[in-house]
Amino acid sequence: MNYSSFIVKIVEEPIQSYFEDGIPMTEIIVKFSQIRKRKTIQTFRISIWGNLADDVIKYYQVNDYIVIEGYISIRPRFSEDNMFSKNNQVEVSIRKIYPFLLSNIKLKTFYK
Repeated sequence: MNYSSFIVKIVEEPIQSYFEDGIPMTEIIVKFSQIRKRKTIQTFRISIWGNLADDVIKYYQVNDYIVIEGYISIRPRFSEDNMFSKNNQVEVSIRKIYPFLLSNIKLKTFYK
């Protein structure tokens, strides 16, 4: 199975879009927190659908640490320069999300 849990840091502002039938989808670029500095790419994209996507926009922001649970997939990475690049990108489809360390105190509104 490819169902996993991670603690990640939000590094870019969440972007929300809607499907034709009105279902919201939020995409966020996140990274693993690391003790050592490495030259490898540690960022990846997470996708959240439905009511959970609205909650992410409402409660989380850049520099927040979150616990995510979801399914991992690897997709081809297409760039504008090279449409047939052999690079792949990791994407995680989120099923559950929990606050771990929030940069701004929003817990009062989170638990109402």
